[in-house]
Amino acid sequence: MLGHPTGRMLLSREGYRVNIVKLIDAAARNKKIIELNSNPYRFDLDWRYLKYAKEKGVLISINPDAHSADKISDVFLGVSVARKGWLEKNDVLNTMPAKGILDFFKARKP
Repeated sequence: MLGHPTGRMLLSREGYRVNIVKLIDAAARNKKIIELNSNPYRFDLDWRYLKYAKEKGVLISINPDAHSADKISDVFLGVSVARKGWLEKNDVLNTMPAKGILDFFKARKP
């Protein structure tokens, strides 16, 4: 899983100069997951790239980037960002049941 794809922090730090389209293409070719960081200071991957990731078949994981228990609920912000980017249940790793996630990773072990 590629986390913090651009490293941006909204209102304080620009993201890395990354060609996101090429990054998504590489994730698709290599069957990798990209994180949608739902911390409100990140929202990284930007919602404008989510539809392209979906079209390429890249699975997204919505993660709250919680460093304390009270930030777990940020995942709901990520769900809103995912919806804005046209993602549906089948496009998001952590909508699978626990067994489905386990099977997903077992199938990708070398």
